[in-house]
Amino acid sequence: MKKKIDANALDLMDRVVAIKRVTKVVKGGRTMSFSALVVVGDGNGHVGYGLGKAAETTEAIRKGREDAKKNMIFIDRDENDSIYHRHIGHFGASNVVMKPAPAGTGIIAGSSVRAVMELAGIKNVVTKCIGSRTKHNVVAAAFNGLRNLKTPEQIARLRGKTVEELMA
Repeated sequence: MKKKIDANALDLMDRVVAIKRVTKVVKGGRTMSFSALVVVGDGNGHVGYGLGKAAETTEAIRKGREDAKKNMIFIDRDENDSIYHRHIGHFGASNVVMKPAPAGTGIIAGSSVRAVMELAGIKNVVTKCIGSRTKHNVVAAAFNGLRNLKTPEQIARLRGKTVEELMA
């Protein structure tokens, strides 16, 4: 079972990925509101994302930040500040392919996935978005992929072997 992350104890940075103006048609006319997709992270493995909706942009961003703090996960990274293995994250019609990269490669990703990777502290990764390019779905697919990554120790434990036996 994953342990709960205390977001208030972390020094968090946030990045607004998307702001949309949405309208609702009612009997008296149209009501405008804003939707903000926000990613928060400490640059050291903790990252979360949230969606906030409000009549003003600043309030929508604040609500998105609070939602992101509630949905934080921890990402294990290897010695190159990369991911351990190739993985595909799925959400809706969006798929994000993530591949580990050697030191010095940097983050090769679109703007939505780049925000997630930077705030998670992953410095060397190659990603490709396949399918729908909707920013909310792409961020959720990247999170799904990162959440399902496993370390060599976790894989060895699942197989009942040691890490040395796996690497041989």
